[in-house]
Amino acid sequence: MTIKIDKKIVGYNVAKEDKAEAPKPAAAVSEKPSAKDNVVHLTEQLERPDMLLGSTYKVKTPLSEHALYVTINDVILNAGTEHELRRPFEIFINSKNMDHFQWIVALTRIISAVFRKGGDVTFLVEELRSVFDPRGGYFKKGGKYMPSLVAEIGDAIECHLRMIGMLKDNDLDEHQKQLLADKRAQYEATVKNAESKDPQDFPEGAQLCGKCHTKAAIQMDGCLTCLNCGDSKCG
Repeated sequence: MTIKIDKKIVGYNVAKEDKAEAPKPAAAVSEKPSAKDNVVHLTEQLERPDMLLGSTYKVKTPLSEHALYVTINDVILNAGTEHELRRPFEIFINSKNMDHFQWIVALTRIISAVFRKGGDVTFLVEELRSVFDPRGGYFKKGGKYMPSLVAEIGDAIECHLRMIGMLKDNDLDEHQKQLLADKRAQYEATVKNAESKDPQDFPEGAQLCGKCHTKAAIQMDGCLTCLNCGDSKCG
């Protein structure tokens, strides 16, 4: 084949045949995804299953004639595998009292949205428990102080997160439990009619503990000590 050159030649080089590219190893093509790639995480894109496991908590406060019922439903991720997790997916709050209907509906939708977003949702507990009622709080059964009805809902969520393992219990060890039991027995021995008290109740005159918010702090050995969580001003 003849090619006519109309322009001036200013340079040249010798053309070489391209070497055939080496085929890729078959192992690279047929590589299978690892088990970690198959782990399902809770995200906003996760569709709601037809059936969810849940728990309902009864909340009875002196602020309302009727009780609140807090239901938290969980989704099971990676069921039957070593990566199985139970995570909260939605929350419902129901009551015969319609006075707080609007803000309760708004609260359930916001909390459910946070649950579905995934990640660490344990911050909700502290956020809700830090809400204070301007009319004042109340003591629930066992002497624990609740600053508001919203804080009581946060307490129910905390109880649920501990049940499914998202929050760890800060239980006292056996030595600390025995020490508190001895201190409590020593104190009650000095109180009149102590034998008529319910063993679950804390002594009369106990102060509010700043750590666990339970009316269980007493003066022992010249130091304010909580009989519920063990907190002491003396360290």
